[in-house]
Amino acid sequence: PTGGQVFPREQIDEIKRAEARDLQRFDVDFDLPEHFTPEFPAPIFLTTRPDLGDVTGGRALTIKNFYDIMIGKLTPVQMEGLRLLLTPFPQEEFNQTEDRKVADPSLGVTCLDCHANFHTNAAFHLTPDVRPQNVRTRLDTPSLRAMFNQQIHGSKRSLRSVEDFTEFEQRTAYFNGDHVSATRKGVNLPDRPNQVAMMAQMQNIIDLPPAPKLDPRGRLLPDKASAAELEGERVFLGKGRCAECHVPGMSFLDNNMHDLRLERFYETGQVANQQKTIPDGPIKTFTLRGIKDSPPYLHDGRLLTLADTAEYFNLVLGLKLTQPEKDSLVAYMLAL
Repeated sequence: PTGGQVFPREQIDEIKRAEARDLQRFDVDFDLPEHFTPEFPAPIFLTTRPDLGDVTGGRALTIKNFYDIMIGKLTPVQMEGLRLLLTPFPQEEFNQTEDRKVADPSLGVTCLDCHANFHTNAAFHLTPDVRPQNVRTRLDTPSLRAMFNQQIHGSKRSLRSVEDFTEFEQRTAYFNGDHVSATRKGVNLPDRPNQVAMMAQMQNIIDLPPAPKLDPRGRLLPDKASAAELEGERVFLGKGRCAECHVPGMSFLDNNMHDLRLERFYETGQVANQQKTIPDGPIKTFTLRGIKDSPPYLHDGRLLTLADTAEYFNLVLGLKLTQPEKDSLVAYMLAL
């Protein structure tokens, strides 16, 4: 594919029903089985109203229903930010010109078409910041939960604020890093103080789901955790080397980017699955809080389960974990 977002069937069907807007591309299909994708629609937790729990009532936010769902829970500024995040704008593959990848002319896509309910629906696209075309890599959609704790945004671009990310996506993910095409097809350029700031305020109040087995500093509570989970925490902090990047007391982040140097394991430039292999380079550390809710894993979604992820890092870092240690590590991550 040339790039652009590819949506799962649940998201396509929901937006078609709610807004009569078509997210089905004719050039490429979503290829992950439903049981490897996140819960849909995902619950939303607000930092401003933790007493409410999930504020969606089991519904997916759309431009048609967001006001009724969120009135009385948000300030007017936050509500306006939410409206903008749910408003479709032209995108490289979803637009009103003849150069599109949908059957009919389209209003475009929204931020929350991928980050459904501020989480993720496992939609994917191609990284916009790499050229030539045949080395652009697949990117999984990350959750927007707990962005208030993150200092790096974008898996590779190292944008330093949610405002930067919100503003720049209109020319990067929306138009594959091509500002000329964006101009032709109808780019939306949100105003930084009057629109971007409101969109960012809304994103910054999205909380993580409860983790009743963790104390306030991210450590397991011994009286609530199982033996397998406690053993997994021991591996996580020690032999597994996980906490070197995913620091429990820092929301399982370190606000850094790391290069795993995977090119040690293959010949750069060889073609596999019609994709030319190149080094990944530095990738940001993603939080592990609530990780059970956001498969698939790694920045490009190459790992379908947490067990796959444990085995991957076991091999890449040469950890020599035993199977019981890997199993306990998975049990621990399921508790986060």
